Amino acid sequence: MKLIPTAEEVATLFYGRLFECNPELRPLFKGDMEEQGRRIMGMIHSAIIRLDDLEPLLPALRASGARHAGYGVGPADYDKMAEALYWTLEQTLAEDFTPEVRSAWAAVYDEVAAIMLAGSRRPEGSRGLG
Repeated sequence: MKLIPTAEEVATLFYGRLFECNPELRPLFKGDMEEQGRRIMGMIHSAIIRLDDLEPLLPALRASGARHAGYGVGPADYDKMAEALYWTLEQTLAEDFTPEVRSAWAAVYDEVAAIMLAGSRRPEGSRGLG
C-alpha cells in the first residue's frame, strides 16, 4: 500500500487540506493533531485490509461516530472529509489515482461514513454497539 510508508505526511496533507477548505472545522479538533493523524490513518488502514468483511470493525466505527457527534461533527462534515481525502489521495498517489481507484475509495469511505453516522444517531446512553 502506497500510503503506509508516508502515513504521517499523508495525514498532515489531509488535515491541511481539510482546514484550508473548511476552516469552520478546525475548532472541532482540540487534541494532538499528530495523534489524530495516526488514528485516522490507522482507521483507513484497518478498513482497507478488512474491505471484504467490515463486520469486526462495526463496534469501533459506530463508537467513533458517536464520539464525533459529541464533538460537533455533523452529517455534512463527512462530505467535507471525503473531498479532503480524495484530494489527498490524488496528491499522494498521482497517476495511480485513476477513476477506478477513486471509485473504490469512495465506496469504502461511503460505507465507513454510513456506519459512523448510524453510530452518531444512537440514543444517548445506548450501549448496543455490536
